[in-house]
Parts: sequence; C-alpha cells; structure tokens
Amino acid sequence: MAERHFLVVSHTGREETLNAAVAVCRRLIAAGVVPVIPDADRADLLAHDEGLDVRILGTDVPHTQLELVIVLGGDGTILRAAELVRESQVPLLGINLGHVGFLAEAEREGLEESVRRALDRDYETEERMTLSVKVKVDTEVVYETWALNEATVEKASRERMLEVVIEVDGRPLSSFGCDGVVMSTPTGSTAYSFSAGGPIVWPSLDAMLLVPLSAHALFARPLVVGPDSVFAVEVLDRTQGTGVLWCDGRRTTDLPRGARVIVRKSPNPVRVARLHQGPFTDRLVQKFNLPVTGWRGPVDEDGGAS
Repeated sequence: MAERHFLVVSHTGREETLNAAVAVCRRLIAAGVVPVIPDADRADLLAHDEGLDVRILGTDVPHTQLELVIVLGGDGTILRAAELVRESQVPLLGINLGHVGFLAEAEREGLEESVRRALDRDYETEERMTLSVKVKVDTEVVYETWALNEATVEKASRERMLEVVIEVDGRPLSSFGCDGVVMSTPTGSTAYSFSAGGPIVWPSLDAMLLVPLSAHALFARPLVVGPDSVFAVEVLDRTQGTGVLWCDGRRTTDLPRGARVIVRKSPNPVRVARLHQGPFTDRLVQKFNLPVTGWRGPVDEDGGAS
C-alpha cells in the first residue's frame, strides 16, 4: 500500500499551535500516515519535540504526493498554506486556533475529531475562486502573482494620496485620489474588503469585488462584477510618490507612477476540505457573533414563515 502524506502547517509563533502541531503529527504517525512539514517550521517543531519523525516538504516529499493539508492557526496561516501548495490541487483543512478564522472548517475543540475524519477521508472538497494578478509598466509585465482573498493597491507613503484610474473590461470608469483599492474574491469579501465597507458575497457565487479605500470622489462605491470581467487600476502620473501592491497580505511589489495592476479570475482555484455542509448564513452568524434573537423559524418554499 502506498504511503499517505499529510502536510501539517501551523502558526509556530504560538505555544498552543506548536502543541497542537506535535499532537497532530503524533496522531498521524500512529495511524500510519507520514506527517510532512514546511522547512521553515522544522526548527520550531523539533525544538518543541526533538524526537518527532517528520518529512520536509519539497526536500523529502514533493507536493504531488500530498493527500491533504491540515492547517492549525487562523486565516493568515491558511493563506500561508495555500501559498505553499499553490502548484498542486491538494485540499486544505483549516482548524482555527486564531481569532475569527473565517477560512477554517473546525474550531480548536474539534481538533481530534477533525483529524479522525481526515484520516478516514470523511470530508468533501470545495473549490474557492482565486485571482490572477499582473503588473505592467508601459507594455512590459514586471510582476505576476495570485490571490485567494484580495489584491490591494495602496499608497506607499502615509502622508501621500494615491491617484488612480479604475478600469473595468477595458473601459475607464472613474479616477480619484484614495488610500487604495481592494480587488477581492467572494472568499475575501469577509476580510479586507469587508473592513473597507464592501459587501459580503456568498462563496458559491462566481464574482469579483472592487472596493475603494477612503476615496475622494463622488462615485466611489463598491462594485461586483462577473467572473469574465477584468479589473485594472492604474497609478496616475500626478501621484506624489509611489504605490504598493499587496496580495493576501503576503506577496508585495512596488508600483511606480504609470504602473497598471490587472486582475482577473485565475483558472487555478484553491481546494478546501469541508467537514460540515451547513449554510453560509450560519457561518456568518457564528464567526461574527451576530444577534439573531427574535427569529421565528425557517421559511417554507413560498418564503413565508413555516
């Protein structure tokens, strides 16, 4: 029988997640599954448990041999894990040991049960849309990357305004001064885009969002477009200083005046392992602790109270 390999990615800066990572690796070993860790996590994990028998991603085990990624931490750790396995289609199972943990599928109290179900392959996979991001200066492509949550064009200097023009599907829409522009997936609609006043978009919807940040303009409303549309944000020459591009808060590049950031749907989604198939509404209520007192029950097929 072929060996099974699970990648374990954790927030190694916290004692709780280090303990959880060691416990998960021990549980995998006991079940005959080979735990794999990123090389960057090796020193912290082995310092925590020097007898831990793990393999190193890329050095000992290629991405193509991974069956699943177990992620221990918050949304930032899940975004890191997605970056580590970007070139493969391996699903991510997030277990929230952080704060909100919107991308996570289980909470810390469900850790043991989540690992059991992972070992039993008792989960479904869901594809999450990602963005393809390209930066051009004149006609030259100077930077390419991707995003699961969002691509954000921001001002590089706190005291300077960023002057941009927004383009949708090859046509100019509006120009204004601002702190930045967020271009988001439905998954990212509960992240930076949400904080900037953008709408929450159900992850089952194929769409892209654009949300200006503190724009000085009469028309600077959030936009929602279809999956075949293309956004472009150009840093205008009248900008005093430069801009900067951030993708998922992890990948960045400077944007000189005249740079164009082009964002479209990527053909390569991120796969997420799902343990629970409840409605997205319930996730919103749980993660944001929303008040639902006074609700009278489910509705019937005609939309009335049942």
